[in-house]
Amino acid sequence: MTHDIRSHLTSLLQAALASVAPGAEADIHLERPKQESHGDFATNLAMQLARALKKNPREIAQQLINELPRSEWLEKVDLAGAGFINFTLKPAAKLAVVRAVLDGGADFGRSTLGGQQKLQVEFVSANPTGPLHVGHGRGAAYGASLSDLLAFAGWDVTREYYVNDAGRQMDILGVSTWLRYLERHGVAVPFPPNGYQGDYVRDMGAQIDAAHGAKYVRPAAEILADVPSVEADKEAHLDGLIANAKRLLGSDWAYVHQHALSEQLADGRDDLEEFGVRFDVWFSEKSLFDTGLVAKCVERLEKAGHLYVQDGAKWFRSTAFGDEKDRVVQRENGLFTYFASDIAYHLNKFERGFDKVINIWGADHHGYIPRVKGALKALDQDEAKLQVALVQFAVLYKDGQKASMSTRSGEFVTLRELRREVGNDACRFFYVLRKSDQHLDFDLDLAKSQSNENPVYYIQYAHARVCSVVNQWVGEAADLAKVDLGLLANPRELALAARLAAFPEVIEAAARDLAPHAVAFYLKDLAGDFHAWYNAERMLVDDAALRDARVALALATRQVIRNGMALLGVSCPESM
Repeated sequence: MTHDIRSHLTSLLQAALASVAPGAEADIHLERPKQESHGDFATNLAMQLARALKKNPREIAQQLINELPRSEWLEKVDLAGAGFINFTLKPAAKLAVVRAVLDGGADFGRSTLGGQQKLQVEFVSANPTGPLHVGHGRGAAYGASLSDLLAFAGWDVTREYYVNDAGRQMDILGVSTWLRYLERHGVAVPFPPNGYQGDYVRDMGAQIDAAHGAKYVRPAAEILADVPSVEADKEAHLDGLIANAKRLLGSDWAYVHQHALSEQLADGRDDLEEFGVRFDVWFSEKSLFDTGLVAKCVERLEKAGHLYVQDGAKWFRSTAFGDEKDRVVQRENGLFTYFASDIAYHLNKFERGFDKVINIWGADHHGYIPRVKGALKALDQDEAKLQVALVQFAVLYKDGQKASMSTRSGEFVTLRELRREVGNDACRFFYVLRKSDQHLDFDLDLAKSQSNENPVYYIQYAHARVCSVVNQWVGEAADLAKVDLGLLANPRELALAARLAAFPEVIEAAARDLAPHAVAFYLKDLAGDFHAWYNAERMLVDDAALRDARVALALATRQVIRNGMALLGVSCPESM
């Protein structure tokens, strides 16, 4: 309906423009004024034309108004300010959205903006070395809502998790698990301070013990042989333990390594699924090495003259592409760096035929963007197809103070603990209540409160109120198809209808800006309009025609709340 009105007003303005300034070209922009007194739509067309026509914008605006064709949808057209043209719709035009919502149902607001372009959204992608924490939670909520929003707006979206199952961090988790297993068998090897410390590592050691007993026990002296002391170099100490674990366990190292990976990956999957976050693809970093793609990428960069050798290592000239310094892609020992595998992963994304790729990274990865884009450009790829959305960390507050929630590790607050504290709905909504690149203060007390100050409760309560009205209504759904919407004449009803009509516009704007928080803001405003109407008017009046008209408006409001909350991964309870 909104698109019909916009198209209609655009056509009227085009006809007026052809009369006032034949041959003149201008983009016609229609916006919803912030002040109700300024009408339902406004355009600055006259101000755009002022320089070309060498006239005062107000004079041009008045000429355009004079030449506008008559329209049954318009109540009035006003000249305002420096040359704005304000359009006020007739009540019937505003209320037509009610029928459009009821007819569209769950598809109301759905758009073809994306043109079914293939789009990949990669998010979370946390190292599977421990439980997901509250920082991962914000990226998960943002990525899931953004993916659903883009799909609703017409893109063909693939949701992907990049599993970092290769490299040193996984080796550290593997050796940490093995050392905890050895503790259970009395092997006196001090646990390294830079190993993974959480109790979940002890649990994995216990699992290996329960399944295989002493099969993987080795003498402490052999485990510590030629390993530098922690005091001398704790990182070298840890690397020495890893090297000895691989040597002493031989082929059994693969089991220990894979057990730790599988356990943590399964835990992360379960956590995300419980959070309502799903992925279409779980992409293995290790597969890039197994298929030789990392080596091929480095070879291509070298042949194209983008690498040089220094101190035995191969460096990518990333400064030639805007990076602050050059980056190593292959160390002097022949091992490829994480950056090299990341180049290969992004090349793989492009080779899979995506029209656009969106990475959701933590804000601390800001400096990583130019080097990845530079590598893609060096590989003759269109780096403009890669867009990176940055997510700031979330700080938890309780009783006005930074929260100190107990955790099993004692080091961080897990996503699972946060969800148990405030519930999935509050987590999903509060995480997307700010722009992703803005700092987020997560108020635990507010998230759990049942008050109008809690936006989740406020919106869900509006939905529950409609459900209560419908449960008491004695009419039939089929009757609403012929309801007289013209009976909805008071300002609150017209304001609510106008808010409903804005939903498709909000969806398209939020999709363009990668901004699901705009949907959250809209839903707060919609709930506010509904509560104001509900508190001022009786829904189930004696007049059957008016009663049905109000129920139709309430049902349309409920449907739009459902559609918006679904995109944010938040439930809509029928009673509260």
